[in-house]
Parts: sequence; C-alpha cells; structure tokens
Amino acid sequence: MRRRWHPGWWAAAAVLLAVLPVVPGLESSFSRSILTQMAIAAVFALSYNLLLGQTGLLSFGHAVYFGLGGYAAIHFLRAVNGGLPIPIPFVPLAGAAAGLAFGIVFGALTTRRAGTIFALISLGVGELVYAASLMLPAFFGGEEGVTASRTKAPHWLGLDFSSQIQVYYVIAFWLLVAAFAMHAFMRTPVGRMCNAVRDNPERAEFIGYDPQGVRFIVFAVSAMFAGLAGGLHAINYEIVAAEAVGATRSGVVLLMVYIGGVTHFVGAILGAIVITWLQVSLSDYTSAWLLYLGLFFMAVVLYLPGGLAGLVMLHVPFVRARAMGRVLRAYALGLAPVLAMLLGAITLIEMAYRRSTQPEAGARMKLFWVSMDTSTPWPWLGAALLVAAGYVAWRWISPRVTAAWTIASEEVRVGGARG
Repeated sequence: MRRRWHPGWWAAAAVLLAVLPVVPGLESSFSRSILTQMAIAAVFALSYNLLLGQTGLLSFGHAVYFGLGGYAAIHFLRAVNGGLPIPIPFVPLAGAAAGLAFGIVFGALTTRRAGTIFALISLGVGELVYAASLMLPAFFGGEEGVTASRTKAPHWLGLDFSSQIQVYYVIAFWLLVAAFAMHAFMRTPVGRMCNAVRDNPERAEFIGYDPQGVRFIVFAVSAMFAGLAGGLHAINYEIVAAEAVGATRSGVVLLMVYIGGVTHFVGAILGAIVITWLQVSLSDYTSAWLLYLGLFFMAVVLYLPGGLAGLVMLHVPFVRARAMGRVLRAYALGLAPVLAMLLGAITLIEMAYRRSTQPEAGARMKLFWVSMDTSTPWPWLGAALLVAAGYVAWRWISPRVTAAWTIASEEVRVGGARG
C-alpha cells in the first residue's frame, strides 16, 4: 500500500489533472465539460466506495446526500449572488457541510442495521427525500429546480469563472483534495476497522469495537464527500433539480463503483470515467445505449468480480516479471473472434431496436458505414453468422489464451520464489 500510494503518485495525479484540459483533442469546451463531469462523478463514486467497498454497506439512496449537498450549495451561491463576499471555489464546502449534517441525522437511523435491512432503509430514505423535493418547492424549487449564477460572484485572483476551463480546475482541485482525504481516512484506525466490520462484525465487536459506531462514522464521512460532489455539481451546472436526489443517480453511482472495482480505491475513479463517457458519448451514437450499459454491467459482475481495477491489478505481476508479452500475444489471437461476436451482436441489437422503437424511420438503416435493408433476411442472417463464427473461433483459441496465462503465472511464481 505504501509503495502504491507513494507521494509521487499524488504529484503525478495533480500534474495529470492540470494538463488534461490542454492536451490536443481535449482542449474544446465539450471535452472540458466531459472532464469536469468525470471529476464530479469521481468524487461521488469515491464517497460511495467508502460505504460499499470499504464497509460493505449497500446503499440505494446515496444520491440523497449528493442532492441535498447540491441544494445547499446552490442556495449558498444565491446568497453569494446577493452580495455575500465568498469566492466560488469555497461554495462546494456548503454542500459538504450539508452532506455531513444530513449524514449524521439519517445515519443515526440507517446504520443501526447492516446488510439487507440497511439497503432497504436507505431506499426508503431516498424515496422519502425525493417525494419531499416535489412537496417543498420553497426550498427544492419544484420540478424546475433552483438556479444561481457563478459569474455573479466576487472575482477571485482575477477569475470570473465564466469559462469551462476555470470551472474544471476548481473541480479538479477538490477532486484531488477529496481523494487524498478519503484515502487518508481509510488509513486511520477507524478506516481500518471499516474493513474489519465489513468482513467480520462479530469479531470486531468481540475485540471491543462497536460495529454500529464504525458504520455511523463512515456513513457520515461518506455523506460529507457526497455533499461535496453535489456542491461541485451545483457550480458546474448552476442548477439543481429533483433528479439530483432521485433513485436513478443512486443507481448510477452503484454501477460506477461495481464496474470500476468495489475492492479497489482507484476502481471508483475508473468506473466514474467509464460510466460518464458512456452516458455522454455513447448516447450520441445509439438510442440503445442503456441496453449496452446494462449488458456491460452484467458482464463485469459475472466475469470480472474485481471490476476494471481488478483486471488491471491482475496483470501487474506479469509486467513486473516481464511475462506480459506472452499474455498480450494470446490476447491478440483472441481479439478477432471477440470483435466478430461483438460486431454481429451490435448489428442485431441495432436492427431490432430500430424496428421496434422507430418503425416510422423505415426499414433501411446505416450501421458501421454500411447501408442495409432490415426488411430482408440477409442482414439478420449475416449478423447471426458473424456471432456464430466468432463464438466457434473463440472456443478454438481460448485454450491457447488459458495456456499463455498459466505459463505467465508460473513465471511470476518462480520469480517470486527466487526473490
């Protein structure tokens, strides 16, 4: 752990965040907007990982603290617009304070139980707050939400925060601070006890620790950082609406953490990047993007229980033992049949989705730069044959991939024994 999170890694992360918006291809306002959304999602996902990954608390209502933090920040920003002399970079702290306050209030109730009971109570709290957001328009703004302007605030260091890159750097700064703080928290005695409570609460209680007290502390800390993410959301979009506390946002952060890797700190960041990219970019290419997201999630849960971060960590020993070349060559052999299966499956999905949801668009469509007539059987047969051929080829090649993995693992074991 010390080697993995050496101070040099944090310095490298800071440099990466600083140069990303000026990298060629990412210097447009659209790209910077996506990077900003990824940074906000990363803070939110890291806060959820404190609950699920580190403490084993499955919450279906974590958006409550994100949304309430966002509402607190947007009202604070309105006060700044009214003359309160607070610079924009400090506005998200109002969201963090609100998240902590509501985390203490709701956490005192929800953390009395763990497991399924906790999950159901969190779902009930989420639905309660969402209903309240529509019933109390004076604070929540009803369906239209609450708006404010980040440009009508005191200029700080000559910055008016009218451009996306200025907002990005504010949010990137808070991402770095939040990630460092959450990582440091997990290295404290309370943070270590989170893992103990997750793995064996009875033994933790036997040695003198109160599992409910540990769950309550980490719940409040997690809610605080979720509120910080909500505050960042408020200054980025300059509006907070009821969807910020809705079940959809709670579900999305759950997908982020699971896809990135529940047991890895960096997994939440990877999941936030991937899911944000899918939400923003993939939706521009296909109206069936939610179906692909669901299939992707199922594939990760079934075949990659460690998530994307776990997949990366599995290959680190190969790189250190200089056995990665053998594995990469095996992967290259299996790439063609996998791509064939994906291409055929995507074609079938897109044709079926087009016929079922957009019949008024006609039978002809263009996919992968190829024009096809879905009213004839030939595109369907061609796509099905592509899936079948790819599957047969993969069954023939997969033993070679397995053999290469086994040999590389043996090289790692022998190298470790010599070391």
